[in-house]
Amino acid sequence: MGIVAGLDSSPDFTRIVVCDTDTGAVLRQGYAPHPVDGADGAARPSDIDPQAWLLSLGEAAGGGLLEGVQAIGVSSQQNALVPLDAQGNTVRPAMVGGDRRAQVAAADLIDGLGGREEWARAVGAVPQAAHPVTKLRWLAKTDPDAAHRTAALLQAHDWLVWQLLGRPGRRTTDRGGASGTGYWSAAQGGYRHDLVELALGHRTLLPDVIGPSEAAGTTPEGLLISAGTGETMAAAFGLGIGLGDAVVSLGASGSVMAVHPEALVDQSGMITSLADATGMHLPVVTTLNAVRTLRGAAELLGLGDLEALSELAVKSTPGAHGLVMLPYLEGERTPNLPHTAGTLAGLRRESMRPEHLARAAFEGMLCGLADALDVLRGRGVEVRRLFLLGAAAELAAVQAAAPALFGVQIVVPQPADYAAIGAARQAAWALGVSQGTLDPRTPPAWQQPAAQVLEPGEELAVGQAVRQQYVSVREQTHPGAFRS
Repeated sequence: MGIVAGLDSSPDFTRIVVCDTDTGAVLRQGYAPHPVDGADGAARPSDIDPQAWLLSLGEAAGGGLLEGVQAIGVSSQQNALVPLDAQGNTVRPAMVGGDRRAQVAAADLIDGLGGREEWARAVGAVPQAAHPVTKLRWLAKTDPDAAHRTAALLQAHDWLVWQLLGRPGRRTTDRGGASGTGYWSAAQGGYRHDLVELALGHRTLLPDVIGPSEAAGTTPEGLLISAGTGETMAAAFGLGIGLGDAVVSLGASGSVMAVHPEALVDQSGMITSLADATGMHLPVVTTLNAVRTLRGAAELLGLGDLEALSELAVKSTPGAHGLVMLPYLEGERTPNLPHTAGTLAGLRRESMRPEHLARAAFEGMLCGLADALDVLRGRGVEVRRLFLLGAAAELAAVQAAAPALFGVQIVVPQPADYAAIGAARQAAWALGVSQGTLDPRTPPAWQQPAAQVLEPGEELAVGQAVRQQYVSVREQTHPGAFRS
């Protein structure tokens, strides 16, 4: 049929993939870092001029990369808030990332609505420092003039789509992006304008939420622009996950998300109720301690990298000779133990060897994520297959332990920018619907990514015994931590 493009504007760079409309095969790609202010660029700032995203986009698309492309989709970093004045100009630089300046504002908002449970009921999420709604409260408290001049709100992908279309009168977003703002409810499918007013002091214009297969518009040159979405939703769409699938992301912190047919309202605040890029829902549970647990163990053992820690861990056996690590090194969010510390239990003379400590670090990290997965399972989310993402997913110790500890088939996809691929798939969907060749309720069936598939096999019983050992230590150390 033709070719489409997907654009992923991450916190640090822009990547563009050009894909075959029918199969999703990546035909060519471009990349450019975002321009960095300052001499060394060592610390990523919390305030970014959105024009930097456009400059990076233009560089990534250079050399005729988009020649022949019929439609483009945009995915972008989540939680980036772009406040606009009445003329559509930025009031101040965009506020991006997990902005620590806003931590007090998050607590203010939680109290202002009457507690965590009220927020969970209202929008399926409890305010964190990263949420746009929290940044609005911070702006109102620290820069009242800028807050007063704020007449409209966009997120990063909304702003990029609007710019690509030539700044039309109508501004749009999608369900996925809107669900991460803290002022749109995935369960109700609508904005909570009162929460914007609670945070900012007055109401503003908010972008229209359009359907997953709708087009945001067409450029004067005839290039169709799809709805766009956040990076998490785009990556899920690029991976092709569906009902029965979950994704575990191994970063410094960790996250577990799954596709579900309905929004989950969780009064404990452990589940964040997001919408996906297809019309379904994407409940997410996060942990504060994932790969940072491994890095800490590697430093303690005097090892140079995670590969060395993995090589050491595989010399041990499942259960690490009774050594159990509760990996709550930075406190923990799942379970909600913000002021606790990690625990190393089961020390005996025979367990006090480097390889057992290394194994306990891997098992502790994975068991912590299995706890997060069980939060979803406990709410009726079916999980038959689990995608494992992040560089640590390639480590032998992770691949040896994960299938039996999670108790399901593990898929380790080949590294790729799945957010850009998901954005391209969304573009192909919108293009097909506009041409009458695709159903607006059914996305194009693209080829699955190349991946390793790992089965629990005969190790399942051993893995579940290790998991039970971990749960016993957790219950003894933090009794009732998972009771809502």
